[in-house]
Amino acid sequence: MSCVICDGSEGEIIWSDKILRVVLLDHLDYKGYCRVELISHQKEMTDLDEALQFNIMRCVFKVEATLRKILNPEKINLASLGNKTPHIHWHIIPRFKEDAHFPNSHWGERLRQGLRENLSAEEKKELITLINESLSQ
Repeated sequence: MSCVICDGSEGEIIWSDKILRVVLLDHLDYKGYCRVELISHQKEMTDLDEALQFNIMRCVFKVEATLRKILNPEKINLASLGNKTPHIHWHIIPRFKEDAHFPNSHWGERLRQGLRENLSAEEKKELITLINESLSQ
């Protein structure tokens, strides 16, 4: 069975080591949208040893903190579902009052046009720099 994450993630890989990668999806409706992906194909967090579980969550929280610092969103949504893609990955989604679905789930019904903007070149550069600095510690 083919796996879209194993076959090559959509978006731009902005940080990676041998275990995890951070992918910038930067969707027009969700400026700064990132995903943390486990490189090896595993289905459930509880299939992993505790050290790897903590490593994944540390990465998720570092990405969240960086996005909050740069974008100052109303809220950050963290999600790990895997129903369509049964490969461990976490969505880190900055949410703004003006986005297309706020306050509902970004997978729900569109309520308005939304922001329709990507990160600026400066925001993207800062995101990449800060994520690489924080995850290399």
